[in-house]
Amino acid sequence: EVQLVESGGGLVQPGGSLRLSCAASGFTFSSTPMSWIRQAPGKGLEWVSSISNFGVSTNYADSVKGRFTISRDNAKKTLYLQMDSLESGDTAVYFCAPRTRLNWRSFDSWGRGTQVTVSS
Repeated sequence: EVQLVESGGGLVQPGGSLRLSCAASGFTFSSTPMSWIRQAPGKGLEWVSSISNFGVSTNYADSVKGRFTISRDNAKKTLYLQMDSLESGDTAVYFCAPRTRLNWRSFDSWGRGTQVTVSS
């Protein structure tokens, strides 16, 4: 059974930073591309970033490019998202998924996510 536990969210001022983590189990993490997805209040799911199974290839939504950095530690089965220069528009619940940027919408075993609130 796929299990994903997101953590690291919180309240931060505009311009601040946070580092999210996603602990994964129930599948072969080192063989699986991973993505971060977010859901802002009152809006649908939005793809944020993806990383290939060995971390060689990464992709970012235009809205976060240059501010967010995705990474992974296959030995720890953990996915990360370093978020810098945070803006109010980044306020959302953040989820991770064992999918690429092309097929993340097919995933349906979401974790609880971690809340990120950017506010002064």
